[in-house]
Amino acid sequence: MRLRNVPGSREDIANSEFVIQEAEKHKGEISSFFPVKQPLFIEIGMGKGQFITTLAKLHPEINYIGIEKYSSVLVRAIEKQTELVLPNLKFIRMDAENINEVFGENEVDGIYLNFSDPWPKDRHAKRRLTSRQFFVRYEKLLNPEGKIQFKTDNSNLFDFSLEEVEATNFKATEVSYDLHNSEWNEGNIMTEYEERFSAKGNPIKRVVFIRR
Repeated sequence: MRLRNVPGSREDIANSEFVIQEAEKHKGEISSFFPVKQPLFIEIGMGKGQFITTLAKLHPEINYIGIEKYSSVLVRAIEKQTELVLPNLKFIRMDAENINEVFGENEVDGIYLNFSDPWPKDRHAKRRLTSRQFFVRYEKLLNPEGKIQFKTDNSNLFDFSLEEVEATNFKATEVSYDLHNSEWNEGNIMTEYEERFSAKGNPIKRVVFIRR
């Protein structure tokens, strides 16, 4: 997918009060950026922020951080938050590979992975957010009771994820190959991609990973 460059986006991000700047300098202390210390959930690869912004509005009792590496889409999430000014929502611009440089041990209570880049070439498998390499990263920052929710329309990536987790200290639960027609759809919040793909009739796959 080609992302359109948004002029001035990097400057807007650098000057935004809703973005945690140089987050790696505050490893293990990310909760201090919120006015109230409460459970912390993160979305890795949040895009324009529709999903996590909706969550933050619905659950003021939880703090949320949206992680995105592309300035051109992160700036759209900042625009939403500038209008809403939700006290329990912050953003970090970073590559997902560096999450253990930002979050300390057991600091995160839940992780959302929505419509992640499938990295279809075999040689790029370790870059997929549900690769065993990433599960090792999640294990370090996620508290023992924490969960990872993954949604995608990509069947190959979904099957890869279910196979890959078998080599980790996590296991798959609540597996659905057609989320919108399953028992797990109640309370489901759709992302921008989810709305687009489901409108085309593409079944949405969803799984929750927990520790063994």
